[in-house]
Amino acid sequence: MATRGYRALVTGGAGFIGSHVAQRLLARGHPVRVVDNLSTGFRENVDAIGPSVEFVEGDLRDKSVCEAVVRDVEVVFHVAALPSVPRSLRDPMGSHECNVTATLNVVEAARQAGVKRVVYSSSSSVYGDTADLPKTEGVELLPKSPYAAAKLAGEQYVLAYARAGLVEGIALRYFNVFGPRQDPNGPYAAVIPLVMRAALTGASVPLFGDGLQTRDFTYIDNVVHANLLAAEGPADRVSGAVVNCGAGQRTSLLEIIKRIEDMTGRRVGVERRPPREGDVRDSQAGLARAQAVLGYAPQVSLDEGLRKTWAWIQATAAAQDAAPAMSDVR
Repeated sequence: MATRGYRALVTGGAGFIGSHVAQRLLARGHPVRVVDNLSTGFRENVDAIGPSVEFVEGDLRDKSVCEAVVRDVEVVFHVAALPSVPRSLRDPMGSHECNVTATLNVVEAARQAGVKRVVYSSSSSVYGDTADLPKTEGVELLPKSPYAAAKLAGEQYVLAYARAGLVEGIALRYFNVFGPRQDPNGPYAAVIPLVMRAALTGASVPLFGDGLQTRDFTYIDNVVHANLLAAEGPADRVSGAVVNCGAGQRTSLLEIIKRIEDMTGRRVGVERRPPREGDVRDSQAGLARAQAVLGYAPQVSLDEGLRKTWAWIQATAAAQDAAPAMSDVR
């Protein structure tokens, strides 16, 4: 795979992960097109990528949109998804359409347009409650939610196309990504921005279950690094592969709260709630295959990532406080 100057499409580029991938590509000199329907992404994230990014507002469930955005593209980073396990339990059909149908539309459009490679953003949720830790790519997969099943189906479409020789493709299974631009608001907010917002405002956070469940919290820069390796690695090693993308360690939710309290010097109140349907108990990425296939190793530690995220949370809050109210604008 050529590593210089390839034209890239980032689907879901107005979202948290997609905007970071697009921003790094642009900084490395690649022409970048972003497509997003703005259902969970934000135009502010597109603005943060850089002025030379090409933005297309469109829905990947529409085949004509897919056909238009893959034109003249060499690498597709398919990050777009309708996230959240709880959301998928409430709306399984919506999860399927956005995470499976849209993925098939993207891959087929890529094939027809002669795109060189598709890098698919999958999820550690596909593992479910597999007994062994760390979770490795060769184990039986036991998805527990429509979201997990949909991400697995999308992953399998990309890999099937790759193994059939129709388009190069690789799937990256993300483990609990966090970092700047991750939305701390809304009913499906991830735990780290939710806890940090609580530390900032003095609000309490809901804690589902006993808090001893563990996750492999992975800073966004590590995920971006894995995406670039997946796009630029040799086809005979990369195409048709599925690899984990994590930090390789697990941390309980209670420990995360404590680390954030210690780092910020602020106490975070907790509201105890029953365990949520579809949640897995423990998660940790085995990274041996990622190292062998991509040469991947995490570059940013959990504590460093927490510090960078907290700095962004504070800066964003300060900017919002400094912004004039609409009634003050003349």
